[in-house]
Amino acid sequence: MARKRLTQLFPFLLPIRVWQRNLFYYIGMKYDSNKYSKNFGEPLKYKVCTTKTLMINENSGHDILYQKNKVDNLKIASKTMNHILIYPNETFSFCYLTRNSKKYGKYKEGLILIDGKIVAKKGGGICHLSNLLHYIFLMSPLTVTERHGHKVKSFPDPDKSSIEGIDATISGGWLDLKVKNETDKVYQIEISFDDKYMYGSILTDKESDVDYEIENEDLKYIKENEKIYECVSIVRKEIDKKTKQILKKDKLYEEKVLIEYELPEEIEVKEV
Repeated sequence: MARKRLTQLFPFLLPIRVWQRNLFYYIGMKYDSNKYSKNFGEPLKYKVCTTKTLMINENSGHDILYQKNKVDNLKIASKTMNHILIYPNETFSFCYLTRNSKKYGKYKEGLILIDGKIVAKKGGGICHLSNLLHYIFLMSPLTVTERHGHKVKSFPDPDKSSIEGIDATISGGWLDLKVKNETDKVYQIEISFDDKYMYGSILTDKESDVDYEIENEDLKYIKENEKIYECVSIVRKEIDKKTKQILKKDKLYEEKVLIEYELPEEIEVKEV
């Protein structure tokens, strides 16, 4: 049996531990040789990529109020980074920017996974924003330098056509989403909302000759030690804008995640 952490034995210590981790994390960022993006500007001229994601998941199995609270949390978090400029050699950090979220409003209780359990916590659900950002980062020339996938999927995706394995979980002081601009162009994040969807785009100051597409390969579900996992490869295609020919195809990484909801009967699960 795994030993419990001190904060699991004494939960009242958790806020102190979180404060400590955040303090050390941001002090460390001052000395890690990265120049972090912090300047905002008017929308740049050229669009590199865009996507949208449905915000309300009616299949969460929890009170729909938490989904509505999540939407409010997403709008607050987005204000910390909407139209931020990522200059050459600069690094974008999700946690570095959202630490200033209080100036834009107060987070509400949303759902979050802690120690394998879904619980309600202030700020819950903003991983929905980091998921979207990671996806558009993969469809751009920006280099992902830190990303952590969720280890557990507690309920199905609201969008059946969504790409699997491109999520990015966030935990201040522990887990971040970072990308570095190793090009000679300036890039910019643009985020907007309507009643149902959150939209994300990457803009740039110079037009590109290529587009990027992200897709899944080898998607399968396996049963291992009486637990079901989703396994998938994430592949990126580099496509010539004029000819539409595939210039390059790379497997970026493989993802394996524990499934904690009941799969539809038509999905085959293989024993390993």
